Amino acid sequence: MSNATDFISAYNTVDARMRTMYRGKGSLQFVDLVRRCAEFNSTIRKYEDELLSFAKLRNAIVHESNRERIIAEPCDDVTELFMHIAEMLSRPPKLGSLRPVNVTGIEGERTLAEAVVLMSERHYSNLPVYMAGKLVGMLNNRRIVRVVGRALRDGADVEETLAMSCRDAVDEADMVKYYKLLTAENTVQEAVDAFGENRKLFAVLVTGTGGDLTNLLTASDLPRLMKLLEE
Repeated sequence: MSNATDFISAYNTVDARMRTMYRGKGSLQFVDLVRRCAEFNSTIRKYEDELLSFAKLRNAIVHESNRERIIAEPCDDVTELFMHIAEMLSRPPKLGSLRPVNVTGIEGERTLAEAVVLMSERHYSNLPVYMAGKLVGMLNNRRIVRVVGRALRDGADVEETLAMSCRDAVDEADMVKYYKLLTAENTVQEAVDAFGENRKLFAVLVTGTGGDLTNLLTASDLPRLMKLLEE
């Protein structure tokens, strides 16, 4: 195969993947898709300038070549880069490829005081709360301050407040507002995008096949995730 053939194949792959990402909204040209997908996809954003240049080269190959002569033959480096981008978009790494970690949680029947001690001792900012092995919510610094602060405001006994169960302390609304639940089959890109889409996000919670948490990703993990995407 010539570089021109490989180049056009990569172009078609990238074009198709961007149309899938953009969910087929209108019949946009390649360059328009690049600019719009760059707003939410880190790979497209990283190679935006190169992709815009590749679009011009593709038009020259397709529209100005004929059976006897290909007017432009991409060099090896350009072809390899375009094929690499196409591969990254076609087979993005999944969250299941990350090394599983032991995500410590607490049973819902345990007291809020016990949760505070555990978070303090282990320097946790987010603590999963389980009932019969099922995740029912997350405790975090904000939630604990809110619960205790409300008790102080209302003149309630703080000791009694700290004796409440972790299950009663969590709020289901926090799971929507501050957390994103993904599975091992979701891509690393989706986890990165989650932080961009929700600036208030505390963590991405990754579940395995059995529904157990296999990873808890925070904003501090973004450099590692971005490096994985680039590689």
